[in-house]
Amino acid sequence: MKFRAKLTIAMVLLLSLTYGIGGSLMIAQSFSSSIDRERDAAVQTYRMVVDVLDLLGDNASPGTAANTVALVLHKLGSGGSSTAARIRFGAQMTTTGDTALLDAAPEPADGDTGVTRIVRTGNGRHYLMLGATANGTTVQLAFDVTEAYTVRQTQQRAYHTTFVILIAIGAAVSWVTSYLLTRPLGTLSRASRELARGNLSYRAPVRSRDEVGQLASDFNRMAGQLEQNVNRIQESMALQERFMADFSHEMKTPMTSIIGYADLLRSQVLTPDEQMDAANYIFSEGKRLEALGLKLLDMLSLDRSKLQLVPASPADLVAGLLEHLKRVYAQKGIALQYRTAEGMCFLEPDLFKTLLVNLMDNARKALDNGGYIYVWQEMLPDGCRVRVLDNGRGIPPEALAHLTEAFYRVDKSRSRAQGGAGLGLSLCNEIVQLHDGTMQFESRVGNGTVVTVELKGGRV
Repeated sequence: MKFRAKLTIAMVLLLSLTYGIGGSLMIAQSFSSSIDRERDAAVQTYRMVVDVLDLLGDNASPGTAANTVALVLHKLGSGGSSTAARIRFGAQMTTTGDTALLDAAPEPADGDTGVTRIVRTGNGRHYLMLGATANGTTVQLAFDVTEAYTVRQTQQRAYHTTFVILIAIGAAVSWVTSYLLTRPLGTLSRASRELARGNLSYRAPVRSRDEVGQLASDFNRMAGQLEQNVNRIQESMALQERFMADFSHEMKTPMTSIIGYADLLRSQVLTPDEQMDAANYIFSEGKRLEALGLKLLDMLSLDRSKLQLVPASPADLVAGLLEHLKRVYAQKGIALQYRTAEGMCFLEPDLFKTLLVNLMDNARKALDNGGYIYVWQEMLPDGCRVRVLDNGRGIPPEALAHLTEAFYRVDKSRSRAQGGAGLGLSLCNEIVQLHDGTMQFESRVGNGTVVTVELKGGRV
C-alpha cells in the first residue's frame, strides 16, 4: 500500500473516531441532562403535592385530595392522561390519571425522598416513575418522558446522516491533502531513480520553504556533492590511466634500446668503438631508468597521514643545500646565488630539501651554456616563500599549465638527453600540497623562468 493511501486512511480513521466519540458523548450528555431535568421536576412536583396535602389536613376527603392533586399537576404542566398520581396519607388514598401506570412505580421505604425509575410501556412510551414518603404521606407519580427519547432518536438520526456526509467530505479532503503532502516525496523518489541510473546532473525542484522543501534542498546538495565526487574520481582515474600509459612508454623506450644494443653486443662482432658506443648507450638509458625509478619511489612514499611538520629554519636549509651545490654548479659554468631571511616555521625538512633539489635541477636543465640561478627565501605571516630564478631558455605560455603533470616535458628530446623523466615538478607539486601551499610559474621564452613556492605550515 502506498504511503498516500495509508495517510488518507489514517486521517479518515482519526476523523471518524473524533467525530464519532465526540458526537456520541454530546447526544448522551444532552439526553442525560433532559432526564435529570425531568427527575428534578418530578421531585419538585412531589414536594408541591406534599405541601398541598399538609395544608388540607387529615380531615380532607379523598375526592377533595384527588381534585387538589390533579389541579396541582395541571398547574405544573404535568397533567393529562399520560400522567398519574397515587397518594396515601393516613388511612386515605387518592389516585388521578392513568393509575395502571403506577403498578410499575417503586414502592418507597419510610423516609425515601425521591426514588425514580424509567419504565417503557408496550406502546413504546417512556415514563419516569417516582416514589417518596414524607410526614406519613406516600406519593407515587408517573411522568411521560417520551419526548426526551424522541429527541434523542432525532439527534441520533441527524448525527448518523451528518457523520456519513462528514466522513465522505473528510475522505476527499484527506486524499487531496495527502496528495499535496506526498507529491514532493514522489519528486524526490524520481530524482533518486535518476541518480541511480547515472544521471548525476538531475535535481529535484524545490517548490516550498517548509520541511519538505528543505529536504529537497538537502537532496540537491547531496546530489551536487555526489556529482563532484564522481567527477573527481573519474578525473583521478583518467589521470591514473594517463600516468600508467606515460609510464609504460617511458619504460618501453629505454628498455627496447637496452635490449637491442645488448643483443647486438651478444650476437655480432663489433669494433671497439662500436662496442663503446653500445655500452655508453646502455649505460645512459640505464641511468635514466634509475632516475625514473627513484622519482617514482619518492612520489609513492609521500603520505599525508605520516607527515609531521616540525619547527625549522628555511634559511638554514636553503643555505646548507646551496653551499654544497655552488661548487658542483660552478664546474658547469652556472653561477648560484641566494638570499635568505631568518625565521622559524613548520616544515618537513627532508621534503623541503627534496623540493629545492628538484627546483634547482629543473633550473639547471634550462641553462644551455652556463648562466645563473638565484634563490630568494623570505618569511611569511603563516609560513615561508621560496623563489627560484634562472636566465635559461624559458617556457612557452601554452606549456605553463602542464608543468606539474607527471611525465610532461617541454622539450622531450632535450629532457631525455639530460636524463629527465618529467616527474621532478610533479613531485614538487605533491610536496607543496602536503604543506597546504601553492606553486606558480612565470616565464618568457629566451629570458628565463621564475618559480614561486609558498608553504603554509605556519610560523613558530
